[in-house]
Amino acid sequence: MKTKNSSKKLLVTLSIVLIAVMALLIAGCTNNKKNDETSTTESTPVSTTEQASVIYKGEGEKAFVFIVTDSEGKDTHFMIKTDKETVGEALMELNLISGEEGQYGLYVKTVNGITLDYDKDGKYWAFYEENAYANQGVDQTEITEGGVYTFKAE
Repeated sequence: MKTKNSSKKLLVTLSIVLIAVMALLIAGCTNNKKNDETSTTESTPVSTTEQASVIYKGEGEKAFVFIVTDSEGKDTHFMIKTDKETVGEALMELNLISGEEGQYGLYVKTVNGITLDYDKDGKYWAFYEENAYANQGVDQTEITEGGVYTFKAE
């Protein structure tokens, strides 16, 4: 019962975040101004728990939301624009993820500058697509326009 309620709350929260991000995109397109706090191409992350902002990264025709949840539960939100085909290609091009090739594809060890290694610290990066544990790796996941992809420290 608690799992259903938690899932519903998380889904509602992510829906609100997605609506807010889309509203920011629309406002940015009609305004055609770039606010230094919400629009940046620098690689310095801004935690959404500290400031209500979204970091804009990349250029291209496709757009998706990328959320990083660190070991302390703090979220950092990105709006990614790209012409790449997979989420992994887009995030690697923007230096937001890195790892090593394994028998199942890319084993992501570093996300947004934070490295986790299960063999050393018992933590790893879990990849989620639309609030559900992804069925395939980030390097095999095709981008869905407006989709939400998350890496969570677990």
